[in-house]
Amino acid sequence: MFSRRTEWKLTPNRFTQAQRELQAAGREVLDLTISNPTRAELHYDAGTILQAFLNPEAMDYDPQPKGLRRGREAVAGYYRKQHDDVDPESIVLTTSTSEGYSYVFRLLCNGDDEILVPKPSYPLLEFLADLQDVKLVPYPLLYDHGWQIDFPSLYKAVNHRTRAVVVVHPNNPTGSFVADEERSALNQFCREYNLALIVDEVFLDYAHDGARRTTFAANRDVLTFTLSGLSKISGLPQMKLAWIVTSGPGEAVSAALARLEVIADTYLSMNAPIQLAAPVLLEQRHSIQPLLLDRVRANLSELDRGLAKQKTCGRLDLEGGWYAVLRVPVTQSDEDCAIEILRKVLVLVHPGHFYDFPSDGHLIVSLITPPGHFRKGLAQVLELLNQ
Repeated sequence: MFSRRTEWKLTPNRFTQAQRELQAAGREVLDLTISNPTRAELHYDAGTILQAFLNPEAMDYDPQPKGLRRGREAVAGYYRKQHDDVDPESIVLTTSTSEGYSYVFRLLCNGDDEILVPKPSYPLLEFLADLQDVKLVPYPLLYDHGWQIDFPSLYKAVNHRTRAVVVVHPNNPTGSFVADEERSALNQFCREYNLALIVDEVFLDYAHDGARRTTFAANRDVLTFTLSGLSKISGLPQMKLAWIVTSGPGEAVSAALARLEVIADTYLSMNAPIQLAAPVLLEQRHSIQPLLLDRVRANLSELDRGLAKQKTCGRLDLEGGWYAVLRVPVTQSDEDCAIEILRKVLVLVHPGHFYDFPSDGHLIVSLITPPGHFRKGLAQVLELLNQ
């Protein structure tokens, strides 16, 4: 009765089952995996945010496939002030970056065409690819005093069915930005094989050193689709507003935007209130990003202090984002390690295999966890792992 594309394994894995058992028993767990900034004990200007939705213009239905001009201009203004000039006409508004991925996958791929994706990285892409009948082919990120793209493996992975390369800038969870020399090499690779670039920049503004990183939204060398949104930029995942910025050679951009406009027109998913509120919601980044970066830096310092007191565990270098990767002794699988931590000290961390780490010995923690919880949970985790 159901399509093959939805033949997922829906039974909970052992890690999820362990969480449910503790929840059913009423046990309180310290969550060091929190990714929802609205649950991270941060102060939001709720009055200004909610007031932005009291706009009489929202009563008028004005369907514009790429999104209302006001919303697109607000996004272009964000890039102009924070990164680089972007033409509002190159922007397509979506409800989420997930929807943005879906639009671009549909634009570029026929059934069973392939897209190259980094490994390790966030696992959501697998489900999106399944729904669009696209095959994902991983290429590794290598770690050696920082993360690098493995270009020899990238060249081995490409074939006549390949349509695009996905990069995450900075990567989740490794926190690694695409270096300038890697950007040049990616452009050369895409030109050589006539591929598009799909760039996820949701964490672009969260460089730990405070230095601005170059956006791919201004990439002119090859056809490039840059995805981002309010979820991370303004810490507002519940305000469903994201976008695709299309850049590259003129003819390719024009052809892509014409097709994207038809895709967007087919769904017309964006609602007027959120688009009209976009200027105010994007301005919230000026107050929420410093809070999030302060939280990330404070927790990272706490992590380093805790690691300095023991010799068993370490962490991998990172440049941005909200997560840290711990390197732990390989005495069992990452999943077994995370389950043991959960059951013995009631602390939730993510095993590395959730993010397709190629080997065991990695745990992932969120750096936006409230500081008291982070300090307490980290101490318990490190104590257990050093026994």
